[in-house]
Amino acid sequence: MSEPSIFFSEVNERQGAFHRRSFLLGGFAGAGLLALGGRLAHLQILEAQRYQKLSASNQFNFRLVPPPRGLIVDRNGQILASNRPNFRLLVVKDGEHEPGETLKTLAHFVPLDEDRQARLLREFERTPRSVPVSVMEDMTWEQFSAINIRTPEMPNVTADMGEVRVYPHGGAFAHVIGYVAKVNREDLTETGPNSEPIMLHPGFRIGRQGVEKAFDLDLRGRAGAKKIEVDARGREIRHDQDGDLPAVPGKTIELTLDADIQTRALEVMGDESGAIVMMDCRSGDLLCMVSAPSFDANRFVRGLSVAEYRALADYERRPLLDKAMSGTYPPGSTFKPTVALAALNAGVDPSRRINCSGGWYFGGRTWRCWRHGGHGPQDMHDAIKNSCDVYFYQVALEIGPDYIAEAAKALGFGQTFDIGIPGQRSGVVGSTEWKRTQVKRDPKWHPGDSVSYGIGQGYVAVNGLQLAVMTARLANGRKALNPRLVKSVGGVPMKPGDAVPDLPFPAEHLDYVRGGMISVANDVSGTAYRQSQLGLGDVMMAGKTGTAQVRSYDGLASRDSRHAQWRLKDHNLYVAFAPVDDPRYAVSVIIQHGGLGGATAAAPRAREVMRVALLKDPEIRARIERPLPMPEITELEPEGVAPAAPTPGPIVAEPGEPT
Repeated sequence: MSEPSIFFSEVNERQGAFHRRSFLLGGFAGAGLLALGGRLAHLQILEAQRYQKLSASNQFNFRLVPPPRGLIVDRNGQILASNRPNFRLLVVKDGEHEPGETLKTLAHFVPLDEDRQARLLREFERTPRSVPVSVMEDMTWEQFSAINIRTPEMPNVTADMGEVRVYPHGGAFAHVIGYVAKVNREDLTETGPNSEPIMLHPGFRIGRQGVEKAFDLDLRGRAGAKKIEVDARGREIRHDQDGDLPAVPGKTIELTLDADIQTRALEVMGDESGAIVMMDCRSGDLLCMVSAPSFDANRFVRGLSVAEYRALADYERRPLLDKAMSGTYPPGSTFKPTVALAALNAGVDPSRRINCSGGWYFGGRTWRCWRHGGHGPQDMHDAIKNSCDVYFYQVALEIGPDYIAEAAKALGFGQTFDIGIPGQRSGVVGSTEWKRTQVKRDPKWHPGDSVSYGIGQGYVAVNGLQLAVMTARLANGRKALNPRLVKSVGGVPMKPGDAVPDLPFPAEHLDYVRGGMISVANDVSGTAYRQSQLGLGDVMMAGKTGTAQVRSYDGLASRDSRHAQWRLKDHNLYVAFAPVDDPRYAVSVIIQHGGLGGATAAAPRAREVMRVALLKDPEIRARIERPLPMPEITELEPEGVAPAAPTPGPIVAEPGEPT
């Protein structure tokens, strides 16, 4: 029997396989440990700073802070729109606390009636989560303290101090400056400035009208942020002031308006409806642009109730309408200097006389003059001074509408001006082409259209700004001045109003028309002599009255509208410039449905506003205060009392004033 044999080759093969597997597994384990160690080293050494920041971001939040809105100031630096502290109450929809229950709890500490709570609940539905909703503005210190003491019990409630827009002059600048209001859903866009997150902040406001709207982006500034430490649920623990990002205030807007003149203009308007505009005859700067009645813009910032807004919107004198730019009216006899200038350009001899007997028969009807007994023979100068309707009826018929339209447009009618804010209406300047394209029911220009056109009625409508521009251009006598409202934005000057071409009229024609306006206010027989006396030494004012009908007087015994319903009364107008020998300021006054005549209702108001402007002018004031030279006494004269210099009287209404 043979002995068993040992196969060493099989043993060696099994050991070799084991060792190979051990080395392979050890290699994998070593590579894994090496990779893990490398990753740990990478995280702890190279990525440590990044993860520290991520960790901090879990601990801290940055909450946007609205920037202080830029100031709006007048030409002398007086503040017209600024910001003031505001204690406000904010509530966040956090998913844990029901907004309705929170509002009911807050109603124990601040006035929140059921209607207000219902409106806030609708706002919560529209507002994204974590965006606070403003529940109340302008809390008292007692209300603010009561809420702050209880904030630990109401983690979704915050009482803090922000800023709110304030208009120190109330309604004096409301139409020009406008107001700010909360952001609506319609204001938001997907791109551009209105897509920024700050738009959703409850303390952020945007401009709605006037300068606030036109220069909204300049006034906004750049938002800042507060660094807030929060807990795991996002609730605020403390404020880390060292980490705050400061907000950048908006730019300052400097206007050409003068607060003293603007305020006085609104005062003299009283309860009347209309507009007063004043313009510098040398630079084109607007010193005053008042629309009356006005409204308090501060009420719009807080938010009007439906009843409050409806009361303003339904009032027949329309306080929300800017009558200086958006309201258009027949100019009446204030249009006669324009017609006279057109007649001179058309070759009419100004010395030719036309007899006024109180009426003129043409086209199957009698066209009346405002003066019942007539003015007698009138040349152009007398016709301007006396505001003779019969003279301008016939001159307008003679030259036709196109000459008048050409002169009117050259003086600023029928157009809008780039003053930086929206809302202007161009009005109407009639011509044969205009009627052909705009009056489809009767496109032909008839002779009777020219007759009424000659006295500022019919196919002509203007606003207060255009009347002031017309007067300033006539007073300047050379430049076709443009009005300027915004003087600078963030310290950068805006384009001046005197960088313009010359007027397309010969100097002698302009001098002639100005002479007629000087006589209106300074000849004893002028239509506004008594109402135009400034009482400022030798400084005199030139002007032109106007009364514009709003209804036909055919078949009526009298054109007196003083006792008619308000909406049926005539409009009263006056335009003026001063001083007559060196014009500085031009003013236009429109009294809507005044019913008293331009001399009675409008001229005294123009006088009072003009006095403020002249007395504020250092050169004019020095001229007024300059002592007069003593007259040489050649012989003794009996003692007597010298007549006193005329002084401005109160603004009263007297019947029987000419137009």
